[in-house]
Amino acid sequence: MKLRTRTLLAAAALVSGLAGGVAQAQQIVLEPGDTVLAGEPLAIRITGLPADTEVQVATRRLVREFTGGQRPYAARAGFRSTAAGTLDLATAVPLPGSSYSGADLRGLFWAMQPASGSQPELAEGQVRIEVSEVGQADKPLAARTLSLLNTLPAVVSRPVDGFPGALFSSLPGEQPRPALIVLGGSEGGRRITRDAPVYASRGFAVLALPYYSPAQWGPTGPLPPEVPELPRAFADLPVERLAAARDWLAKQAGVDASRIGVVGTSKGAELALLAAARMPWIKSVLAIVPSDVVWEGWGEGVKPGERPGFAWQGQPLPFVPYKDFEKEFAGFAAGAEVRIRRPQDAGRAANPERVAPARIRVEDIAAPVMVVGGHDDQIWDSGSMAEAIARTRAAAGRETVALVYRDAGHFLGGTGWGPTTQYNAGPSKSGGTPEANARAQAEAWTKGFEFLRRTLGPMP
Repeated sequence: MKLRTRTLLAAAALVSGLAGGVAQAQQIVLEPGDTVLAGEPLAIRITGLPADTEVQVATRRLVREFTGGQRPYAARAGFRSTAAGTLDLATAVPLPGSSYSGADLRGLFWAMQPASGSQPELAEGQVRIEVSEVGQADKPLAARTLSLLNTLPAVVSRPVDGFPGALFSSLPGEQPRPALIVLGGSEGGRRITRDAPVYASRGFAVLALPYYSPAQWGPTGPLPPEVPELPRAFADLPVERLAAARDWLAKQAGVDASRIGVVGTSKGAELALLAAARMPWIKSVLAIVPSDVVWEGWGEGVKPGERPGFAWQGQPLPFVPYKDFEKEFAGFAAGAEVRIRRPQDAGRAANPERVAPARIRVEDIAAPVMVVGGHDDQIWDSGSMAEAIARTRAAAGRETVALVYRDAGHFLGGTGWGPTTQYNAGPSKSGGTPEANARAQAEAWTKGFEFLRRTLGPMP
């Protein structure tokens, strides 16, 4: 009887141990879940690890590059688990030799580098997260796939009659939504239309409005413009085009035409501020890496120093010329670094008498304005220009939000969850460190939508 009892107790202990082992299995916990809208709150924790033990966390994904193709990216970081056998990526500090340093929830995302080997079998936006013992990366203890959505599946998009290359996106519903006109930069073409469903997924009715489309350059040589109906040169572009866009929006079901804001990035921010200074129907302006002046135009058939980038009602606007613009671009052929900021800084310094007439009268903008800039911006000095805009508007008593980052560069329009390591990899330098750019993106993304929602009113 005693033998049988001991046997039963041993069996019970074994079952209990197995059950305990299952309960303590390593898990990657994602909150609120496996699928989130990029930029929304997210927690990533790992549980069930051995106490006070070194482990490695690795991430990999496919990234769409500027040329449109996809390439695998990866990052990794070593950590020491807590006494409770847990890791929280928001507070855990990576060990030396990791892809990034310092506690950072998004570190394993922005610090990704192009990876060799076969492409991971992942859809766009999916990130594979794996946890393994140090030196045992091929034998993960736990794995999970996170889907970072830029766009909600419910968003409906369609082309816009009368506006070549434009795209209108919105979530379905009968209640009118506040609207955004979204403007891209000097890349031109249809690229800005990628942002229409992104902003629409956050509750706005969105018109992505291309306004210029230069000849392109592909792997085999020159290519025709993406939108041949639009101007090929960035010169004398009509600011009043936005008024026509507003008239179109006013006729669309599901759009509240009394609540229209404009979001512009880089040259699009220059255009957004010019329009808002002349069009009181614009109720909110988000200017990402903006300019405080009108700059010289360029492109096919445009002689250096003769035409501005923008015009108003057929009249060229006063502008600040560049200096040694063509010399800077010759760096591409010579294999030298190209910093487009240099001919602009030099032109501004060499022509002080032209700065005041070319200044955008931001004090005339009655709507709230938010500016985002970086002092290490190598495309143009968006940090100093954003600060100048904020100072001018403050003196006029106008509502302004300014986010200016010391170590950030030009590419500040992302969510902070995408790789930032390759921004300065080629001959053309955009500025900023990968970490500073990612942190600036994350904050500006969150605060930008808070600003737009506050200034344009409630969503359906």
